[in-house]
Amino acid sequence: MDFNLTEERQMLQDSLRRFLADKYTTEARNEFIASPHGFSPDVWAELGELGMIGAAFAEDSGGFGGAGFDLAVLFEEIGRAGAVDPMLENAVLAGGLLADMGNETQKSLLEPLIAGQLQMALAHGEADSRYDLDHVSTRADASDTGYVLNGHKAVVLNGGAADKLIVSTRIGEDTGLSLFLLDANSAGVERRSYGTLTGGHSADIRFADCALPKEALLGDRGSALPALETAHARAIVAVCAEALGAMETAKDLTVEYLKTRQQFGRPIGKFQVLQHRMADVLVEIEQARSAVINAAGHLENPAAIRDLHISAAKNLIGRVGRQVAEEAIQLHGGIGMTQEYDLAHFAKRLVMIDHMFGDTDHHLERFIALSAA
Repeated sequence: MDFNLTEERQMLQDSLRRFLADKYTTEARNEFIASPHGFSPDVWAELGELGMIGAAFAEDSGGFGGAGFDLAVLFEEIGRAGAVDPMLENAVLAGGLLADMGNETQKSLLEPLIAGQLQMALAHGEADSRYDLDHVSTRADASDTGYVLNGHKAVVLNGGAADKLIVSTRIGEDTGLSLFLLDANSAGVERRSYGTLTGGHSADIRFADCALPKEALLGDRGSALPALETAHARAIVAVCAEALGAMETAKDLTVEYLKTRQQFGRPIGKFQVLQHRMADVLVEIEQARSAVINAAGHLENPAAIRDLHISAAKNLIGRVGRQVAEEAIQLHGGIGMTQEYDLAHFAKRLVMIDHMFGDTDHHLERFIALSAA
């Protein structure tokens, strides 16, 4: 089986790697993280101008990719550079749902989104929902003019910077989930934005008697859960690929440090015990790469098969990511924890990715359940 990239994906990888390497020095990344929204609007706009955001979308949605391996290439380079741009939030979660469920009028927002001129966020998770996608208590009640939205969404990625929100709700007594597309600055919407550990911002968003017109409904009433599951499956592939890129950079930084750090008159990389630990890291990263390839290849399969392989990948990535982060920091010593050194960011990001969209324990249990079924 040929695992080499196609010519188009190789060009995407090369172009994105050069661009991000130029934009993301340690100092620049720290500045972006400390900025009002946790990323650089200028870099985001340039990504749109270069067409990089379009790699996450199919051609019929205005992009040039959208398949599992397109996401894998795109997000591996994001992880390799330690980029903090809201690609996941805009292109995979909110943008993916808009492309999947929107009507022609709603889909007109995809053009400025792909061009880097519009910010979006998916407001789905709630304070007590944990990793259960079907756990939604936010309500939209029918009114004479449309709907009235009430509820609270927690840890909404990119929620503070978003111009548009996609909000999951239950309408009246519906058992199914529905989605609404609305302006983030609508009356009745209160946002509290805060920085996250590894860049970007999240927000707690409260909806208090927020009036929505009927045309704000995204797709059919009560039909949103399968689309949410697909969007989250794509997001898991994306963060697994991002973790793989971060592992590669952590490994490269550690190998370089072992070659240059002197102890007892020679580089510490000459000591066999450290060589053995580094060899274990290399083996684990290769396993992680295989898991990402497998998950990306199954992304278009029926849901049961797709989710089985994606849970397997997310479980492995969580375990390997933590191991790589811990080994890299231990082999570096104290310098590995300093904000002024790249490794600190990559180690924190690897740990945080384990908790996004289900941690290792969650996906192990899910894999067992899907295997039994």
